[in-house]
This record gives sequence, C-alpha cells and structure tokens, in this order.
Amino acid sequence: MTARVIITAPTKAKKGEIVTVTTLLAHVMENGFRHSSTGVPIPRDIVTEFVARYNGAEILRASLYPAIAANPYFAFEFVAEESGILDFSWMGDNGFAASRQIAINVE
Repeated sequence: MTARVIITAPTKAKKGEIVTVTTLLAHVMENGFRHSSTGVPIPRDIVTEFVARYNGAEILRASLYPAIAANPYFAFEFVAEESGILDFSWMGDNGFAASRQIAINVE
C-alpha cells in the first residue's frame, strides 16, 4: 500500500534555529472494536509507531494505540545544527510501513 504523506518543514534554516515540522499520514486507523453490518468483527489496522530522525539520530518516537484517530498527525520542534536529512517512518499492523525523507540546508 502506498501511503499518502504530507510533511511541512523548512528546506533552509540558520544554525541553532528552532525548526517546526509537521507530518500527516493518510491511514484509516481501524481500532478492531467495531463490527460490520452483519456482525462480523472488523480487524484492527492501526499505525503503531512513528519515528523521526535527524542525520540518523532519533529525535522523536511515538507509540500509537487503538484510541488514536485516523490520519495520525505529529507536530514537533528541533534545533537545526547542521545540514542533513530528516527521515520519517511509520510502522503498523498487517506489515504496514511507510517512510519519507527530506533535506534541510543549515547556513
């Protein structure tokens, strides 16, 4: 499954600047507690983990549970110290995995 991901982050920053990043992953997040109209349980299908890394160093890790709404959204800040790569990954039930990378140029 190809996931739709929206990431908002600056492509340039000054050294020591606080940078705000937002991510949104399009995912239904079925909690596994509902039943179909015929009474059959709908299997759980959630994103269970989100990880953000800056030049390979982990800067955010979140564990997600069935109470999380569809389309998980994260907003966080970090200090831009050097140019490099922001790497984002999402893992979930049924082998779900998505990842994206963006570059940031620190002046």
